[in-house]
Amino acid sequence: MENQKNEMTITRVFDAPCNMVYKAWTETDQLAIWWGPKGFTNPVCEIDLRPGGEILIHMQAPDGTIYPMSGMFKEIVEDKLIVFTSAALDVNSQPLFEVMNVVTFTAEGNKTKLTLHATVSNIRPEAAPYLAGMNEGWNMSLDRLNELVIALNK
Repeated sequence: MENQKNEMTITRVFDAPCNMVYKAWTETDQLAIWWGPKGFTNPVCEIDLRPGGEILIHMQAPDGTIYPMSGMFKEIVEDKLIVFTSAALDVNSQPLFEVMNVVTFTAEGNKTKLTLHATVSNIRPEAAPYLAGMNEGWNMSLDRLNELVIALNK
């Protein structure tokens, strides 16, 4: 993480309407395409999009290593807001840390301003490598999201 508060905010503008960007976050077939760093795939991508619903994604690195993450949706406002927790899991499926993610979608004409604010808590010592790459990982994921919405918007 970049600062002492274990918080991160990333803002991006996508050349696509809010409903398209929102769907890329909330429809499993689209989410599986862009979630995770460049070169990763998501052989498991399950979401139950409702408050209290779970999210489970197994990110697979190019070397075949699986990085499972789970979480829970807290608040959903269609085309406007997604609040969810997420946690990278260790080999025993125990959380290495917890992240509260707040994703907002704001219309700017035909474009979407997306703001992701992540706050990390309950950090275990072995989580350091994951957290060191969190900002870069999210930026790579959002690059992939941008590629997807450009392709869908053609």
